[in-house]
Amino acid sequence: MSERQNISSGGPMEAVAGYSRAVRVGDWVAVSGSTSLGPDGVVHPGDCYGQARYTLGIIERALSEAGAQMTDVVRVRTFITDMAFLDDFVRAHGEAFGDIRPASTLVEVSALLHPDLVIEIEVDAIVL
Repeated sequence: MSERQNISSGGPMEAVAGYSRAVRVGDWVAVSGSTSLGPDGVVHPGDCYGQARYTLGIIERALSEAGAQMTDVVRVRTFITDMAFLDDFVRAHGEAFGDIRPASTLVEVSALLHPDLVIEIEVDAIVL
């Protein structure tokens, strides 16, 4: 069996809620749902494109810490609070994954953790 590596962002909720920013087992890396909620509040409140780019940066750092990179991403799951933000999401997703083209799911949800959040993204990667 492969060794498990838990990646922490250092956020206080990880220990309380019992989760990791990312987990690597063998060649597989799963990155938890990530948002632009920082220690001082939401970064880019109400701005889907800004939140998506910021969140993708968090995901890229978690992947790097797990020994992976964005080119290793095989699946993206995105939760968005309003399909009116679709063009902003598509632009950010295309900038990050245009040549990689992972499998991708987009789901509209009624709310996220904070009312100023409009997008949450999680990914799976396989390091080859």
